[in-house]
Amino acid sequence: MHVKAKTMAFGGLLLALTVVFMALGSIIETSTLFLLAAASFFVGIVVREFGLRAGAAFYIAAVLLGFITAPNKFYVVTFAAMGFYIWGIEAVWKWLEKRHEMKKRNLFFWISKYVIFNIMYIPIVFLFRDLLFTQAISDMVMAGVIAGGQAGLFIYDRAYDYVQAHVWGKMRGRVLK
Repeated sequence: MHVKAKTMAFGGLLLALTVVFMALGSIIETSTLFLLAAASFFVGIVVREFGLRAGAAFYIAAVLLGFITAPNKFYVVTFAAMGFYIWGIEAVWKWLEKRHEMKKRNLFFWISKYVIFNIMYIPIVFLFRDLLFTQAISDMVMAGVIAGGQAGLFIYDRAYDYVQAHVWGKMRGRVLK
């Protein structure tokens, strides 16, 4: 596989920004989720610009560099989950682009988003219950946490769509000349 210099340079710059955002998430505690979400959005930019293979390489490199450089490794794991979600939905989108005859593609896409998210989210909430919560919680609170995650996914996904369409859409022409 031949990698073009422009692709490599741009990917390197985005990788540097991703690692900086992960590290800043450890330093600026009040903006941790915002910075981790912004870092994971770079995975989507790489996938859309250079393809799924380049996006997977970028994602793996970001996680490995995050573990090496970020002070709080728990935030790197959070980034890894967010970045995997972004890579997964982009992979589903690319798969759907080839299926023009498929009906209700938007519905399938939305269901896929929630399936990808919940495959990661629900086991984490149950397996790491003691790490996430300081005391024992009831099943009703657990149901609330799971429902809150679904609402959080909706907000995160809308933010990602906005960044791709408006922010990156405006910057793309200036950056990738």
